[in-house]
Amino acid sequence: MNFPVAGIEVNPLVPPLVSFFVALLTAPAGVSGAFLLLPFQVSVLGFSTPAVSPTNLLYNVVAIPGGLFRYIREGRMAWPLVWVVVAGTLPGVVVGGFLRVHVFLDPRLFKLFVGCVLLYLGGRLLVETLGAVRKPRGELGVVEGKFQPQRAAERQEGKPFLAGLPADAVVATGSWSLRRVEILFWGERFAFSPLVVFALALVVGVIGGIYGIGGGAIMAPFIVSFFSLPIYTVAGAALAGTFVTSVAGVLFYLGLGASGTVAVPVQPDWGLGLLFGVGGLAGTYCGARLQRYLPERWIRLVLGVLVTALAVRYVAQGLG
Repeated sequence: MNFPVAGIEVNPLVPPLVSFFVALLTAPAGVSGAFLLLPFQVSVLGFSTPAVSPTNLLYNVVAIPGGLFRYIREGRMAWPLVWVVVAGTLPGVVVGGFLRVHVFLDPRLFKLFVGCVLLYLGGRLLVETLGAVRKPRGELGVVEGKFQPQRAAERQEGKPFLAGLPADAVVATGSWSLRRVEILFWGERFAFSPLVVFALALVVGVIGGIYGIGGGAIMAPFIVSFFSLPIYTVAGAALAGTFVTSVAGVLFYLGLGASGTVAVPVQPDWGLGLLFGVGGLAGTYCGARLQRYLPERWIRLVLGVLVTALAVRYVAQGLG
């Protein structure tokens, strides 16, 4: 099948199959997987024009609702966290889009900086998680201490494939203010600073506007690592922030292309983006459904590996 904007020809089954497995792997950690699809499109498919960025964002727009629907249905959306993330992300995207066009025409140094920050986050997350394999501690220990007995009990009851979070392990809101928000999960209290998360979301939105990424790979590890929130409570909010960033990003690129002020194609390849999105829609849905059966440390480990891989890629591009 020929994709004219991308300038490539590929079997139409390849994009949805690849995006399904990528999203299945990353959605439990609150990451859409778009940053893995971008190098696949560039290096494997040969889609190397600037239009690859809006195509990647289009994937997010189509794919992420599958995971959001599942997290909402199972009650694992920390809504105060969602609203703070969205409130910071949206204006950040606008600022980032403006900076991309007028300031960061060659943003290698900024990408190097972002890569170093992600390398720290990914490394910290890996150290915390691998250290917790032998001796779980803190909030990770609390959740893991409940998860393992729950899974063992359900397996004894003859439910080996249904062993995981119980149906009543949902997210609720405790006390809240501009300085501190408490969320309740599985009988435990966890807290975060909405002002700090808002500032982070604003920065992530700016980065998303500049580079054409959703930002979940930055948002999720920061919140998990620094606020020690269970990944079960963070994943849905991170995906929601990525979705908003991606919608704004696609609209920005469409407007930029319609303005006639750029000489290169910046409109998405709709056919390719939708094919990736359909596979991702099923993948994020299944990944969000799968999350309840995965131990916290496994999800954190996957997140740490993904973020570290993204960091290495950014550092290499910044130095290149």
